[in-house]
Amino acid sequence: MQLRYRYRVYPTPGQQDMLVRSFGCARVVFNDALRARQDAYAAGAKISDTAVQKQVVTDAKKTPQREWLAEVASVVLVQACQDARRAYRNWFDSLSGKRKGRRVGAPRFRSRKDTRQSIRLTRNGFGIRDNGKLYIAKVGELKVAWSRELPSEPSSVTVVKDSAGRYFASFVVETTDVPLPECDAEVGIDLGLTTFAVLSDGKVIESPRFFRQAERRLRKAQQNLSRKAKGSRNRAKARTRAAKAHARVADARKDWAHKQSTAIVRENQAVYVEDLCVVGLARTRLAKSVHDAGWGMFTRLLEEKAARYGRVFQRVDRWFPSSRLCSVCGVSDGPKPLSVRVWTCQGCGVVHDRDLNAARNILAAGRAERRNACGETVSLSA
Repeated sequence: MQLRYRYRVYPTPGQQDMLVRSFGCARVVFNDALRARQDAYAAGAKISDTAVQKQVVTDAKKTPQREWLAEVASVVLVQACQDARRAYRNWFDSLSGKRKGRRVGAPRFRSRKDTRQSIRLTRNGFGIRDNGKLYIAKVGELKVAWSRELPSEPSSVTVVKDSAGRYFASFVVETTDVPLPECDAEVGIDLGLTTFAVLSDGKVIESPRFFRQAERRLRKAQQNLSRKAKGSRNRAKARTRAAKAHARVADARKDWAHKQSTAIVRENQAVYVEDLCVVGLARTRLAKSVHDAGWGMFTRLLEEKAARYGRVFQRVDRWFPSSRLCSVCGVSDGPKPLSVRVWTCQGCGVVHDRDLNAARNILAAGRAERRNACGETVSLSA
């Protein structure tokens, strides 16, 4: 299994200048490669990947308009050309149905005003020195904050500058994860806004609401940015301050989601979650709270870690009436507004907590579907 390990790097001012040049050259080569393919398509001709690379890298260096491409490492330019090729392949595979997941659009030109810039290098363009520094071709040795050791030799590295002006090195490594010891516990999870999650075993995960807590500070940073003249240095400084404030919120949310998902996967052999339509909910009046909750990231981390450690992860159909059914007798009590948090079953008289009852129904539905997939005759409650 291939994984990415990301670390913070601290380039010197001179190295930052060289990285900015590398970002710009990679961006130009990427755009030239897209334009070459578009021109060939408009002319009704076919152009190979080798011809594109020769045109936008090898021959371009010999022209007065692109001679400055020789100032950066050639591996940066070649990988930018390969990224453009991969963007087209992903688009075509998505159109034909070969690529799974959401539909991928046509590749777009990169802009020098993009807040995120990056370059990618293969093994012949970087190396890890004995002193712990990361060597990048024609940039030098970068100081790296090693928070953990790499499990194996990296095959490639991506140097990224984010909107907050921070630099990161993202290594691609091959790992062989050992599955966790099997356990008997299984859990269903009901996600919400007031309470982030309620587990079928009764555990409640409170919603941290990172954005809501930092909303006043973010609003003041955005107001300060809007009052600066466009194109001025003060506006650039204000933009960086606002980006850093947003980055702190995003980093805190991601760190929290990693810790919670890891704990759930370690403690349970199977995890069942309702397949929520986050995109649709983000178009409602609850959009800000939905985005702040980070349901999509949380469920994605659960799915990835379950596959990594030999656990079972399954999504329950979003149309399954988990809030209407009684988890004791299975009687459907009809739809209920969100204001109703406790209700009494008309069939057996049991008083249910709305979220806990939904989590238990999700667990039962996930178990039934899992056994049904294995060939057993099990049907879900109506």
